[in-house]
Amino acid sequence: MRTWMSWIVVTPFALWAAVRVSGFEPDWPWVPVVAFTPYAAVGAALSLALAALLRRRAAGAVALVTVLALGAAVLPRALPDSGPDSGPDSGPGARGPALRVLAANLLVGTADAARLVGLVRSLRPDVLTLQEFTPAARRRLEAAGLRELLPHAVTRPARGVGGSAVYARYPLAAGELIELGGFGQATAVLTHPGGAQVEIVSVHPCAPKRVGRQPCWLAGLERLPRGGGRLRVLAGDFNATLDHLPLRDLLAAGYRDAADVMGRGLSPTWGGWGPLPGVTIDHVLAGERMAVRDFQVLPPVGSDHRPVFAELLLP
Repeated sequence: MRTWMSWIVVTPFALWAAVRVSGFEPDWPWVPVVAFTPYAAVGAALSLALAALLRRRAAGAVALVTVLALGAAVLPRALPDSGPDSGPDSGPGARGPALRVLAANLLVGTADAARLVGLVRSLRPDVLTLQEFTPAARRRLEAAGLRELLPHAVTRPARGVGGSAVYARYPLAAGELIELGGFGQATAVLTHPGGAQVEIVSVHPCAPKRVGRQPCWLAGLERLPRGGGRLRVLAGDFNATLDHLPLRDLLAAGYRDAADVMGRGLSPTWGGWGPLPGVTIDHVLAGERMAVRDFQVLPPVGSDHRPVFAELLLP
């Protein structure tokens, strides 16, 4: 009885770990489920404790390997990198110009415009990327004073969840709209007072929530520009965590996740108030030539997502 009980508890987490570290990502339901890997790591630790309590050595050995595998995938997000200002071209104590980035999903344009503009006023970001940006949201935000604080904008409003925008303190030039499945990911090139030009992408691929992987989710992530070359920041609702293979591939192609760099990569940005625990699907990715000085997950402003804020240093 003890043997069966231990294996019933240990086996699901062992299979989870095997798929997570395999380099292979199955279709639905794995794509939405893998977002909860940090909680699976906790479950694996509890299964190890149970196997030890029941004195089941074989099950305990499997549980230990599972804990080590999931821990190696998850724990680095809670540990800051060697230095918050570290970067290939900058090094510790970098003194390049700062770029402050705020990103917010507006919940089909229904977020509280006054609260969001108040957040902009208090944080003083240089760049604001918005997702689920509707024509009505644009009117409310600009009536609340957003254009006075961030006078430059590239906006792609749309009814429903597919609109996006980039607002900035400094001049912007419109870039190519990354559009797929009704989701538009606005891009703009910002000219910083220090002379640097930085491409900004307001990221929002569709959510992988139906049976079968939605092509617009995978293709939306794959169409995001790879790192290298020009300075670039990807900010917004990625509908993916660091446990999703396409996002890990994107990071490997020349980006750093600001939350991960600062040791705050386990702070949930969506959910946590209903039956499901929160997950981290909103990110600020900075090109590898930039350094990360700060990252925060902020209280919600009338949306199901929490805004995220990062302070970056240009090389």
